[in-house]
Amino acid sequence: MENYSIILFLLAVMIGLSAVADKIKLPYPILLVLAGIGVGFIPGMPKIELDPDIIFLLFLPPMLYDAAFTISWPEFKRNINTISTLAFALVFLTTGGIALTAHFLIPGMTWPLAFVLGAILAATDAVAATSITKGLGLSHKTLTILEGESLINDASGLIAYRLAVAAVAGSSFVLWKAGLQFLVLITGGFLVGLVLGKGLEFILKLIPKNNLVAISFTLLMPFIAYSVAEEVHVSGVIAVVTLGLTISQFASKLFPDGTKAQSKAIWDISVFILNGLVFVLIGLEFPYVLATIDPQEILPLIGYSFLICVVALAIRMVRVFLQKIRIDRAFKKTQSSQLEDAQLDWRNCLIISWSGMRGIVSLATAIALPVTLADGQAFPQRDTIIFMAVMTVLITLVAQGLSLPLLVNGLGVAQDRK
Repeated sequence: MENYSIILFLLAVMIGLSAVADKIKLPYPILLVLAGIGVGFIPGMPKIELDPDIIFLLFLPPMLYDAAFTISWPEFKRNINTISTLAFALVFLTTGGIALTAHFLIPGMTWPLAFVLGAILAATDAVAATSITKGLGLSHKTLTILEGESLINDASGLIAYRLAVAAVAGSSFVLWKAGLQFLVLITGGFLVGLVLGKGLEFILKLIPKNNLVAISFTLLMPFIAYSVAEEVHVSGVIAVVTLGLTISQFASKLFPDGTKAQSKAIWDISVFILNGLVFVLIGLEFPYVLATIDPQEILPLIGYSFLICVVALAIRMVRVFLQKIRIDRAFKKTQSSQLEDAQLDWRNCLIISWSGMRGIVSLATAIALPVTLADGQAFPQRDTIIFMAVMTVLITLVAQGLSLPLLVNGLGVAQDRK
């Protein structure tokens, strides 16, 4: 089967199963992941190589841009403290917690390798968060926190990943240098996204009636922002998110209603196809990585993956509830209306904690691990790290994704909004 035939086949499977998922009231990412696993085990099915560069350049920019463009900006600003806490502090805490667990549990897992695994699995996934929580009746605040966190935390996860991989290669870790590098990546990405967003605003003002050109520019700009940012060695993720937030501020003024409707239709279809393919590809990787592991090690590694999921969930839950306590205390002291709007109740804290699914970025960063080090030696435990990354992604998507609607209904959160 030629590559284009496989892509057409996967697209047909994805579209068909999305319709089925809607009928049976099952989150479509779960069904697509399971279908991808099943397709991967079909005898004679050619192996589909998942190129991390394609994931980061083709899939990530449009999905990040769409999520940033549609997010509630006023709600985002009101909850920026919680969002930034989860996107930065929680990522580094989770990296450390997973590294500690992996180092003492998994034979041969050195500290640098454990931190590589922790960095790969620390950040939640924007696609998974938005796709699985969609239609559950969650409050705008909860949705904005989840979407905002998963939009930004890829940047902190990727910098932690780069530092950990460098440590495996023998580079020494210097805290102030790492902090400076992180600051440059974030600031630089923000500036790239802001400049390109303002540049697009200027261009659109020159062509107020050319709908096709305007829509084409908005489709192209996320890829340009990501590529330019990565080319100058700053965060492409932050650049795209900043671009989406910037354009959302002026789009309603510059785009006529007809242009907005056309643009929305194109983006809805594009993101739907990309989202679906992402979840199918996640499932497809399982049979391939399974073949790289010694059969005697499979069950222990699955057990380690479950424990890592539990550790990551526990750290997330503690951090979310500590954030709730901190905001409550600050509100009691200041009686600020802004802090009052940012307060969290315990039920939404549980939902935010349970919604920390991992996804395609974790998978892509695991597969992007170098095969060999600079001295020509094989990257130690590479297959083990990739297998555990795939297992953890699958566990969080399937277990947390399936149980999240039950949790929402059990807590009565959706009913409260009616």
